[in-house]
Amino acid sequence: MLMLTKVPFFKEVIISSFECDECGYRDNSIQSGSRIQDKGAKYTVTIATSRDLNRQVVKSDTATFHIPSLEFEQPPSKKGEITTVEGLIDAVVSGLQMFQPERKEQDAETAAKVDVFILKLQHLKTLEKPFDIILDDPTGNSFVENPNAPRKDEGTTILHYTRSKEQNTFLGISEEEEAEVPEVTADSFEGQAGTQDLNLKNEVLTFKTNCPECNVPCDTNMKVVDIPFFKQVVIMATVCDACGHRDNEVKGGCGIEPKGTCIKLRLTRQDDLCRDILKSDTCGVKIPELELELVEGTLGGRFTTIEGLILSIKEQLESQNPFLIGDSSDQAICSRMKDFCSKLDKIAKGEMLDIHLILDDPAGNSYLQNPFAPDPDPNMEVTHYERNFEQNELLGLNDMKTENYTSGDS
Repeated sequence: MLMLTKVPFFKEVIISSFECDECGYRDNSIQSGSRIQDKGAKYTVTIATSRDLNRQVVKSDTATFHIPSLEFEQPPSKKGEITTVEGLIDAVVSGLQMFQPERKEQDAETAAKVDVFILKLQHLKTLEKPFDIILDDPTGNSFVENPNAPRKDEGTTILHYTRSKEQNTFLGISEEEEAEVPEVTADSFEGQAGTQDLNLKNEVLTFKTNCPECNVPCDTNMKVVDIPFFKQVVIMATVCDACGHRDNEVKGGCGIEPKGTCIKLRLTRQDDLCRDILKSDTCGVKIPELELELVEGTLGGRFTTIEGLILSIKEQLESQNPFLIGDSSDQAICSRMKDFCSKLDKIAKGEMLDIHLILDDPAGNSYLQNPFAPDPDPNMEVTHYERNFEQNELLGLNDMKTENYTSGDS
């Protein structure tokens, strides 16, 4: 049996289940229903309660499972699976116990050490003290459930990272990417622009890509735009004629700023919902009154309005929650989610105001329109701050070498 579904706050997956009536053998596996993501994902989760043990986990066939306190690492398996944190531990125990009789006959000392390690694994489930697990997937197609959704998961840290050359080779995408990315020179656009000096501000460039929803070839338009009282950005828009999917993405056109930026706006009237907003792909979003916090990378980069951003959050919560439907759904979480989406809907309609919207972008590439510019907005506070080590690590700045980079030292 095959079932295509969506994992909440995640993406499409294909679940397969097999059962033999003759011998009783059962098996299930999971495959990603979407492409390899642009970045890998590393989930670090603190397991402190029985609720944490019941977190649902999507583990792809390229993911590595770690338990740092036991110095344990499980390499990628031949198949993906959908299970729980407790199920991951039980699977490791089952795998170690499988060949214990043979080990005891051939190497009693090693078998004894394995028995001790199995006891340590089983002891983790008593939760006498919290422990961490790490799920590291270079494809970005693994996932650990947030039981507090849509609120922030205090016990989970998610790191999206750029894959190394070795990881790309392991995934078999290095040669393909090199073949698909042609060398870009000044003459590449000569025929399109009619001149060697291409003015990107006055040109809309079009390049071929695949639809992120149905994977059918389509066009993506790209244009450089100057935002008043801000900076230059690159806006990319994709429209798929096959499935109707529409999407836009925004990239900073001037690199990473020296300092991070935190923008805090108090919504006091319905007109505030029409303010333009540029949310970069490194920007987090918070609405303290709803206890809502979106980590960096959620929703990607967007150029929209405050109303459009609120509706995008609501749409993601409603459309990507298959764990909240069916016989196994948690009715308490379902009720909480419906109530939360109802509040978002009221905010988007201007029926629920006097709340705060916070944009926190360590790269400093996000923007919120000030209708009083160049005068200050009495309801908006903009703060520039020094990034911490973790934020610089997220942006890849800690390993960046800007001086003597031509020397042999690296």
